[in-house]
Amino acid sequence: MTSDSGNHVYAVIMAGGFGKKLWPVSRRKMPKQFIDLFDDGTMIAQTVRRISGLVIEDNIFIITSELGRTLLSESLSSFRPDNIIVEPSSRNTAPCIALATAHIKKRDPDAVTIVLPSDHLVLDNHSFLKILEAGIDVASEKKGIVTVGITPDRPETAYGYIQADGELPLPQGFSDGSDFHLFKVKAFAEKPDLTTAEEFLESHDFYWNSGVFIWHIDAISREFERSMPDLYKDLLNIYESLGTEREQKVIEDVYSWIHPLSIDYGIMEKAEKVFVLAGEFGWTDLGCWDEVLKVAESRNASAGIQPESRLVKIDSDNIYLNNTTNKVVCTIGIKDVIIVQAENALLICRKGESHRVREVVDILRREGLEEYL
Repeated sequence: MTSDSGNHVYAVIMAGGFGKKLWPVSRRKMPKQFIDLFDDGTMIAQTVRRISGLVIEDNIFIITSELGRTLLSESLSSFRPDNIIVEPSSRNTAPCIALATAHIKKRDPDAVTIVLPSDHLVLDNHSFLKILEAGIDVASEKKGIVTVGITPDRPETAYGYIQADGELPLPQGFSDGSDFHLFKVKAFAEKPDLTTAEEFLESHDFYWNSGVFIWHIDAISREFERSMPDLYKDLLNIYESLGTEREQKVIEDVYSWIHPLSIDYGIMEKAEKVFVLAGEFGWTDLGCWDEVLKVAESRNASAGIQPESRLVKIDSDNIYLNNTTNKVVCTIGIKDVIIVQAENALLICRKGESHRVREVVDILRREGLEEYL
């Protein structure tokens, strides 16, 4: 990638989610991406810092909620306010990406965009940026859509999958000995059951879907027009209004009627030219407390245990405590348990079961206990 072409590379960081599987630390008023889990910066600050190694500062955008804009002023006070895009309400990733696409296309009709979540962890930044750099070249040359896949090491049921079909040569400048490979995409698969996940793993042609995408602005616009024509018309209306006094009203009107839909359902599963760059770079979406614990153990990190926290154990083994309060926690006769103590809520679950925290959040919502969310 030349320095001139690099000026046309943009990053869109999606930061509008709730992260409810890390409840009770992740809340509506303080979502997962604005939390410092490992005493090395918030998730969104790490994401911006990471992508800054490839994309110039002026070309990094964050799309978030009104609350997110406020939290960004605390988490990333130096981030350019003009590069924060605010959604009036959450409508999943397809409308989110359409809004960001309108903004970037208005600024640069020859843009290549990297879209990535704000709350994922990458342990090997060098390898991650290398695979993104290759993706930029592929997206520029083939005018298609590039996804980033993760080589699976277990039959995971919490992730979506990408099925690869037919390996392709890497772009010029990336040796065949690279730690990643380029394929055509045969299919996208939603989160499978355990039996299906085991079959995926044994087949060696399925990769975890990281939620990271790379495309030329014309390619994603073409796919919106073909697969989501109503949203494409909305995108054009927003595009025309940007920079005018109508901008805010048009965006609010569009968000009042569009239906929530993920980019995977709306675009990826129907797109004509999709490629996957598959490799390993120490990726996790930190989608549950078991994942947080695994990373903490690998990095010998405290993962939320503050100096004032106390854990008293009697006949108790293999206890993980995340305590954001000054309360003492005592355990007697238990083992293999995750305990998360927040200001007004306490989570206790068996290790390996923390993915079910989502069910707790849903129950609290149904019961009208919004103050705990």
